[in-house]
Amino acid sequence: MSAILAIARRETSAYFSSPIGWICLVLFSLMGGIFFTLMIVGYAIQSASMGAMGQDENVTEMLLQGMFGNLSVIVIFLLPALTMTLVASDRREKSIELLLTSPVSSTSIVLGKFLGGLAFAGIMVATTAYVPATLYWLGEPDHGVMVSNYVGFIALLAVFVAVGMFTSSLTEHPMLALVAGVTINLTAWIVGWLGSVMSDGTAKSVVEHISMLRHFENISKGVLHAGDAVYFLSVIAFFVFATTQRVEALRWR
Repeated sequence: MSAILAIARRETSAYFSSPIGWICLVLFSLMGGIFFTLMIVGYAIQSASMGAMGQDENVTEMLLQGMFGNLSVIVIFLLPALTMTLVASDRREKSIELLLTSPVSSTSIVLGKFLGGLAFAGIMVATTAYVPATLYWLGEPDHGVMVSNYVGFIALLAVFVAVGMFTSSLTEHPMLALVAGVTINLTAWIVGWLGSVMSDGTAKSVVEHISMLRHFENISKGVLHAGDAVYFLSVIAFFVFATTQRVEALRWR
C-alpha cells in the first residue's frame, strides 16, 4: 500500500511541475466558470419570465446539470491530454525500467499511477467549490442532486483516467496515447446518441446499457441506481486490469 501511495504522490506532484498539468487545470477552471455563469444567466432570465425566482424550477438541478453536462464533453478531450504521459513518458525516458526491476508489483504501479491521475482530476473538480457556495447563497439547494452530480462527474473522470492510462501504456508516444484516448472516450459517449434514434428492441437495450452518457445522465438526475455504479466500476476495473497486463508484459519483454 505504501508503494501505491508513493507512486500516486509522485504522479500528482509531477502534474504541478509540468505545463500540461497547469494547462488542463486552468482550462478546466476557466470553462467551468464560463459554463456556470451561462447557467446563472439562463436561470435568471427564465425565472424573470416566470415572475418569481425558482418558483417552478429546481435551481440545483438546472445549474449543476447544465454545467457538468457541458464540462463532461470538455473532459472527453482534456483527460486524455492529462493522462497521456502516465506510462508513455516513463517508457520513452526508460524510467519504467527502474519501476519494473524494483520489488513493486505491476498492480501496485498501475494503481499508483491511476490514483495519482485521479487525485489531480479531483483537484480540478475542487476548483468548482464556488458552485455549492453560490447555491447556498441563492437559497436551499437540493442536496441529493448536488451530491449525485459531483459523484457522477467524478466517476466519469475516473473512467477517463483509466482509459487514458491504458492508452498511455500502449505506446512511447504521448500524442498517440492522446488520440487513442479521445477516440475511445468519444465512442463510448456518442453511442448513447445512436441509442436515442434506434427503434425499441434488444439492440437498443444493449446500446443504451453500454452508453456512458446514459449512465452519467441517470446519476446527474439525483437517482443513484446500483446498475449505474456497477457500470462505472466495471469499466474502471477493466481498463486498470488491461493496463496491469500491459505493464506486466513490459516487465517480461
